[in-house]
Amino acid sequence: MTGAEVLKWNERYRSGVEAAFERPRDFLVEQAQCLPDHGVALDIAMGLGGNAGFLLERGLCVIGVDVSEVAAKRAKARWPDLQAAVLDLAWYRWPACSFDVILNFYYLQRDLFPQFPTMLKPGGVVMIETLTIEMLKTRSDFNPDYLLQPDELRRAFAGWDILMYREGQIEMGSGSPRAVASLVARKPRESCTGG
Repeated sequence: MTGAEVLKWNERYRSGVEAAFERPRDFLVEQAQCLPDHGVALDIAMGLGGNAGFLLERGLCVIGVDVSEVAAKRAKARWPDLQAAVLDLAWYRWPACSFDVILNFYYLQRDLFPQFPTMLKPGGVVMIETLTIEMLKTRSDFNPDYLLQPDELRRAFAGWDILMYREGQIEMGSGSPRAVASLVARKPRESCTGG
């Protein structure tokens, strides 16, 4: 991630206009029954920690990472038990079999998908929701590199136990629908390598 992008995110979180990031995402709450109530979770691009806080309240130990120092500090201040880290995921690799849960909401770094099978313990769960290319029909300002292609998310987790998948328009409370793909998948229980 470029320095300009980091500055942009820091300013966005500093401005205080992202109150929605302080709450857990609807998809996480709706699908919480698919998650364990103990273990270690990783919240990728955690923002202000709404999802991380939800998992902490459910009894998980949570590591939340974000490129924004402002977001990480605000999340940690609100959730003292959160293990918050500021890092660029493009340059970081996690040890094998580290997590029982991985959350990845509204952050698309495609080269993470093949890393998830190694990062998760056998039977671990990944939950992802992010924007699709359909967003360009209403928002031409989005960079298509950060938008999923049709059925791309489901294909990325072929061979996993898909617990829930949806793709289409959802209401986000902002008055304008968002085109998203949402997935909950369980890693096969065989080993700590591959998917």
